[in-house]
Amino acid sequence: MDLTYENNKLYKRLRANVGKAINDYSMIADGDVIMVCLSGGKDSYALLDILLSLRKSAPIDFRIIAVNLDQGQPGFPKDILPNYLTSLNVEYKIITEDTYSTVKRVIPDGKTTCGLCSRLRRGILYRVAKELGATKIALGHHRDDMLETLFLNMFYGGKLKGMPAKLISDDGNNIVIRPLAYCSEKDLIRYAEVKNFPIIPCNLCGSQPNLQRQVIKEMLNEWNKKHPGRIETMFRAMQNVIPSHLMDNKLYDFQNLKTTGEANPDGDIAFDKEQFSDNQPINFVL
Repeated sequence: MDLTYENNKLYKRLRANVGKAINDYSMIADGDVIMVCLSGGKDSYALLDILLSLRKSAPIDFRIIAVNLDQGQPGFPKDILPNYLTSLNVEYKIITEDTYSTVKRVIPDGKTTCGLCSRLRRGILYRVAKELGATKIALGHHRDDMLETLFLNMFYGGKLKGMPAKLISDDGNNIVIRPLAYCSEKDLIRYAEVKNFPIIPCNLCGSQPNLQRQVIKEMLNEWNKKHPGRIETMFRAMQNVIPSHLMDNKLYDFQNLKTTGEANPDGDIAFDKEQFSDNQPINFVL
């Protein structure tokens, strides 16, 4: 196998997927200031790398500021990110906030720390976005993260809720974008290896065993091994929602349904048996 050829294909695929997601959801506009949240993990490194590449050829002008939150984790290598970002000649800001001590003090040993940690981190990043004048906050969540969130909410939260590619933040003041929405984790793992990103592990929650998200991840990976293409099909389903065939009264007006006398291709086919095939060809390369 020609690794140079394969690596070039990988880069082009990721770049095309990011570009398509940006276009599909109107993520970036001329004059935007994009705050790229850089954790030191493979996904955020890839996000920054690809956005910097796309900016060079984009028909619009936008500014990128890389932001990292140093949460006070013991042994956190403080020089890695500044050195890396300086080498890229990219504008950046490192914020130091000891959320680690807060989380360890509040959450009992053995309990999942992710919920509190993410809330504290989110509040700080929203504040920093305002200080920097950022018009968009870019996060490194990818396609697999979005599917995992959908199943987490179904299995543990009783909600049909996923992780959108673009949203208004819960404080009402920020637009959050996820340009890696169409990228698979498998591709991002490989890209991190090719680019030799200086990965910084999360010592607070990244090593916790039996996290609910990890259970979901293993389930989806097992499904994908047995039925290749299923991940892509499920992701397409998130973009092809039919509210009239779910059961949410707030989303669809079931109470006032009336016949129209006209054929509706999206109408109910309750008496028909729908046909599905696990062997249906999948075309997901964008």
